[in-house]
Amino acid sequence: MAGHSKWANIQHRKGRQDEKRGKIWTRVIREITVAARQGGGDISANPRLRLAVEKAKAVNLPADTVKKNIDKATGNLEGVHYEEIRYEGYGIGGAAIIVDCMTDNRVRTVAEVRHAFSKHGGNLGTEGSVAFQFKHAGQLILAPGTSEDKVMEVALDAGAEDVVTHDDGSIEVLTSPHDFEVVKHALEAAGLKAEMAEVTWRAENTVELHGDDAAKMQKLLDVIEDLDDVQEVYHNAVIHE
Repeated sequence: MAGHSKWANIQHRKGRQDEKRGKIWTRVIREITVAARQGGGDISANPRLRLAVEKAKAVNLPADTVKKNIDKATGNLEGVHYEEIRYEGYGIGGAAIIVDCMTDNRVRTVAEVRHAFSKHGGNLGTEGSVAFQFKHAGQLILAPGTSEDKVMEVALDAGAEDVVTHDDGSIEVLTSPHDFEVVKHALEAAGLKAEMAEVTWRAENTVELHGDDAAKMQKLLDVIEDLDDVQEVYHNAVIHE
Protein backbone atom coordinates (compact mmCIF):
# COMPACT_ATOMS: atom_id res chain seq x y z
CA MET A 1 0.00 0.00 0.00
CA ALA A 2 2.84 2.41 0.79
CA GLY A 3 4.07 2.56 -2.81
CA HIS A 4 1.18 4.55 -4.25
CA SER A 5 -0.39 7.91 -3.55
CA LYS A 6 -2.77 7.21 -0.69
CA TRP A 7 -3.49 10.91 -0.33
CA ALA A 8 -4.40 11.39 -4.00
CA ASN A 9 -6.80 8.46 -3.80
CA ILE A 10 -8.46 9.91 -0.69
CA GLN A 11 -8.90 13.33 -2.29
CA HIS A 12 -10.32 11.73 -5.44
CA ARG A 13 -12.81 9.75 -3.38
CA LYS A 14 -13.89 12.80 -1.37
CA GLY A 15 -14.40 14.77 -4.55
CA ARG A 16 -16.60 12.07 -6.00
CA GLN A 17 -18.64 11.94 -2.80
CA ASP A 18 -19.21 15.70 -2.95
CA GLU A 19 -20.58 15.28 -6.47
CA LYS A 20 -23.12 12.77 -5.19
CA ARG A 21 -24.38 14.65 -2.12
CA GLY A 22 -28.02 13.57 -2.50
CA LYS A 23 -27.12 9.92 -2.82
CA ILE A 24 -24.74 10.18 0.15
CA TRP A 25 -27.63 11.52 2.28
CA THR A 26 -29.80 8.58 1.27
CA ARG A 27 -27.10 6.10 2.25
CA VAL A 28 -26.47 7.76 5.61
CA ILE A 29 -30.20 7.74 6.37
CA ARG A 30 -30.35 4.01 5.65
CA GLU A 31 -27.35 3.38 7.90
CA ILE A 32 -28.98 5.38 10.71
CA THR A 33 -32.22 3.44 10.24
CA VAL A 34 -30.61 0.00 10.41
CA ALA A 35 -28.27 0.94 13.26
CA ALA A 36 -31.15 2.31 15.35
CA ARG A 37 -33.38 -0.67 14.62
CA GLN A 38 -30.69 -3.16 15.63
CA GLY A 39 -29.17 -1.37 18.61
CA GLY A 40 -31.80 1.09 19.77
CA GLY A 41 -32.14 4.85 19.47
CA ASP A 42 -29.85 5.81 22.36
CA ILE A 43 -26.70 7.15 20.70
CA SER A 44 -24.62 6.82 23.88
CA ALA A 45 -25.36 3.09 24.08
CA ASN A 46 -25.21 2.28 20.36
CA PRO A 47 -21.72 2.64 18.79
CA ARG A 48 -22.91 1.89 15.26
CA LEU A 49 -25.61 4.55 15.50
CA ARG A 50 -23.07 6.98 16.95
CA LEU A 51 -20.81 6.52 13.92
CA ALA A 52 -23.77 6.87 11.57
CA VAL A 53 -24.78 10.16 13.20
CA GLU A 54 -21.18 11.39 12.90
CA LYS A 55 -21.32 10.57 9.18
CA ALA A 56 -24.60 12.51 8.96
CA LYS A 57 -22.98 15.57 10.54
CA ALA A 58 -19.99 15.29 8.21
CA VAL A 59 -22.26 15.50 5.14
CA ASN A 60 -24.49 18.21 6.68
CA LEU A 61 -27.60 16.07 6.98
CA PRO A 62 -30.17 18.14 8.95
CA ALA A 63 -30.53 17.16 12.61
CA ASP A 64 -34.32 16.85 12.36
CA THR A 65 -33.89 14.37 9.51
CA VAL A 66 -31.55 12.31 11.69
CA LYS A 67 -34.04 12.33 14.59
CA LYS A 68 -36.98 11.46 12.35
CA ASN A 69 -35.21 8.42 10.95
CA ILE A 70 -34.13 7.21 14.39
CA ASP A 71 -37.77 7.50 15.47
CA LYS A 72 -38.89 5.54 12.40
CA ALA A 73 -36.42 2.77 13.07
CA THR A 74 -37.32 2.44 16.75
CA GLY A 75 -41.05 2.21 16.07
CA ASN A 76 -42.10 5.74 16.89
CA LEU A 77 -42.98 6.40 13.23
CA GLU A 78 -43.89 4.21 10.28
CA GLY A 79 -40.85 3.31 8.18
CA VAL A 80 -39.54 1.05 5.45
CA HIS A 81 -37.85 -2.19 6.49
CA TYR A 82 -34.33 -2.53 5.09
CA GLU A 83 -32.16 -5.64 5.19
CA GLU A 84 -28.39 -5.74 4.80
CA ILE A 85 -26.89 -7.85 2.02
CA ARG A 86 -23.27 -8.30 0.97
CA TYR A 87 -22.10 -9.26 -2.51
CA GLU A 88 -18.57 -10.22 -3.49
CA GLY A 89 -16.96 -10.33 -6.88
CA TYR A 90 -14.04 -9.59 -9.15
CA GLY A 91 -13.25 -6.54 -11.23
CA ILE A 92 -10.66 -5.78 -13.87
CA GLY A 93 -7.38 -7.66 -13.49
CA GLY A 94 -8.89 -9.91 -10.83
CA ALA A 95 -9.29 -7.04 -8.35
CA ALA A 96 -11.48 -8.01 -5.39
CA ILE A 97 -14.70 -6.09 -4.74
CA ILE A 98 -17.11 -6.16 -1.80
CA VAL A 99 -20.50 -4.47 -2.22
CA ASP A 100 -22.58 -3.76 0.89
CA CYS A 101 -26.24 -3.01 0.24
CA MET A 102 -29.35 -2.08 2.18
CA THR A 103 -32.55 -2.94 0.40
CA ASP A 104 -36.28 -3.44 0.75
CA ASN A 105 -36.25 -5.72 -2.32
CA ARG A 106 -33.55 -8.39 -2.41
CA VAL A 107 -34.51 -9.67 -5.90
CA ARG A 108 -34.16 -6.22 -7.45
CA THR A 109 -30.84 -5.56 -5.75
CA VAL A 110 -29.06 -8.76 -6.77
CA ALA A 111 -30.25 -8.31 -10.37
CA GLU A 112 -28.87 -4.77 -10.51
CA VAL A 113 -25.54 -5.70 -8.92
CA ARG A 114 -25.08 -8.74 -11.17
CA HIS A 115 -25.89 -6.66 -14.26
CA ALA A 116 -23.37 -3.96 -13.26
CA PHE A 117 -20.60 -6.54 -12.83
CA SER A 118 -21.30 -8.44 -16.05
CA LYS A 119 -21.81 -5.39 -18.27
CA HIS A 120 -18.59 -3.67 -17.20
CA GLY A 121 -16.04 -6.49 -17.22
CA GLY A 122 -16.50 -7.87 -13.72
CA ASN A 123 -17.76 -11.13 -12.35
CA LEU A 124 -20.11 -11.54 -9.38
CA GLY A 125 -18.76 -14.26 -7.10
CA THR A 126 -20.14 -16.39 -4.29
CA GLU A 127 -20.29 -15.51 -0.61
CA GLY A 128 -16.81 -15.59 0.88
CA SER A 129 -15.05 -15.55 -2.49
CA VAL A 130 -13.06 -12.36 -1.78
CA ALA A 131 -13.87 -11.30 1.80
CA PHE A 132 -10.82 -13.16 3.13
CA GLN A 133 -8.65 -10.59 1.32
CA PHE A 134 -9.96 -7.79 3.56
CA LYS A 135 -9.68 -6.97 7.25
CA HIS A 136 -12.37 -5.21 9.28
CA ALA A 137 -10.56 -2.23 10.78
CA GLY A 138 -10.77 1.34 11.92
CA GLN A 139 -8.85 3.59 9.54
CA LEU A 140 -7.83 7.21 9.97
CA ILE A 141 -5.89 9.14 7.30
CA LEU A 142 -3.99 12.30 8.25
CA ALA A 143 -2.69 14.82 5.73
CA PRO A 144 0.91 14.99 4.52
CA GLY A 145 2.93 17.28 6.77
CA THR A 146 1.41 15.97 10.00
CA SER A 147 3.98 15.06 12.64
CA GLU A 148 4.62 11.34 12.36
CA ASP A 149 6.15 11.15 15.84
CA LYS A 150 3.18 12.87 17.46
CA VAL A 151 0.64 10.71 15.62
CA MET A 152 2.51 7.56 16.55
CA GLU A 153 2.80 8.52 20.21
CA VAL A 154 -0.86 9.50 20.63
CA ALA A 155 -2.36 6.73 18.49
CA LEU A 156 -0.38 3.84 19.96
CA ASP A 157 -0.97 5.07 23.51
CA ALA A 158 -4.71 5.12 22.76
CA GLY A 159 -4.70 1.53 21.51
CA ALA A 160 -4.05 1.76 17.76
CA GLU A 161 -2.73 -1.41 16.12
CA ASP A 162 -0.43 0.27 13.61
CA VAL A 163 0.68 3.61 12.16
CA VAL A 164 1.79 3.63 8.50
CA THR A 165 3.52 6.56 6.79
CA HIS A 166 3.03 6.48 3.03
CA ASP A 167 5.41 7.68 0.33
CA ASP A 168 3.26 10.76 -0.28
CA GLY A 169 3.61 11.82 3.38
CA SER A 170 0.08 10.90 4.47
CA ILE A 171 -0.21 8.93 7.69
CA GLU A 172 -2.59 6.02 8.15
CA VAL A 173 -3.66 4.92 11.63
CA LEU A 174 -5.17 1.43 11.93
CA THR A 175 -7.25 0.21 14.85
CA SER A 176 -9.58 -2.60 15.74
CA PRO A 177 -13.23 -1.63 15.08
CA HIS A 178 -13.79 -1.66 18.85
CA ASP A 179 -10.99 0.84 19.55
CA PHE A 180 -11.71 3.16 16.63
CA GLU A 181 -13.65 5.81 18.56
CA VAL A 182 -11.16 5.92 21.44
CA VAL A 183 -8.22 6.44 19.07
CA LYS A 184 -10.10 9.02 17.00
CA HIS A 185 -10.99 11.06 20.08
CA ALA A 186 -7.43 10.82 21.42
CA LEU A 187 -6.04 12.18 18.15
CA GLU A 188 -8.58 15.01 18.10
CA ALA A 189 -7.79 15.90 21.72
CA ALA A 190 -4.13 16.21 20.69
CA GLY A 191 -5.05 18.55 17.83
CA LEU A 192 -4.65 15.86 15.16
CA LYS A 193 -7.72 15.78 12.91
CA ALA A 194 -8.01 12.98 10.38
CA GLU A 195 -9.13 13.91 6.87
CA MET A 196 -10.84 10.55 6.64
CA ALA A 197 -11.95 8.42 9.59
CA GLU A 198 -14.11 5.32 9.28
CA VAL A 199 -14.59 1.71 10.20
CA THR A 200 -13.99 -0.07 6.92
CA TRP A 201 -12.93 -3.27 5.19
CA ARG A 202 -9.28 -2.67 4.33
CA ALA A 203 -7.58 -4.67 1.61
CA GLU A 204 -4.68 -6.81 2.85
CA ASN A 205 -3.07 -6.83 -0.63
CA THR A 206 -3.59 -4.60 -3.66
CA VAL A 207 -3.81 -4.91 -7.45
CA GLU A 208 -2.15 -2.15 -9.47
CA LEU A 209 -4.11 -1.01 -12.54
CA HIS A 210 -2.89 1.36 -15.26
CA GLY A 211 -4.20 2.78 -18.54
CA ASP A 212 -7.30 1.12 -20.02
CA ASP A 213 -7.56 -1.34 -17.15
CA ALA A 214 -7.58 1.51 -14.64
CA ALA A 215 -10.29 3.36 -16.61
CA LYS A 216 -12.42 0.22 -16.91
CA MET A 217 -12.13 -0.50 -13.20
CA GLN A 218 -13.12 3.05 -12.30
CA LYS A 219 -16.14 2.79 -14.61
CA LEU A 220 -17.20 -0.50 -13.00
CA LEU A 221 -16.89 1.01 -9.52
CA ASP A 222 -18.82 4.12 -10.57
CA VAL A 223 -21.69 2.05 -11.94
CA ILE A 224 -21.88 -0.10 -8.81
CA GLU A 225 -21.70 2.91 -6.47
CA ASP A 226 -24.49 4.64 -8.39
CA LEU A 227 -26.96 1.81 -7.71
CA ASP A 228 -29.66 3.03 -5.33
CA ASP A 229 -29.35 0.11 -2.89
CA VAL A 230 -25.54 0.21 -2.58
CA GLN A 231 -24.20 1.58 0.71
CA GLU A 232 -20.46 0.95 0.48
CA VAL A 233 -18.02 -0.50 -2.04
CA TYR A 234 -14.65 -1.84 -0.92
CA HIS A 235 -11.95 -3.00 -3.33
CA ASN A 236 -8.24 -3.74 -3.48
CA ALA A 237 -7.44 -1.96 -6.74
CA VAL A 238 -4.91 0.87 -6.91
CA ILE A 239 -6.12 2.95 -9.85
CA HIS A 240 -3.44 4.99 -11.59
CA GLU A 241 -5.02 7.70 -13.73
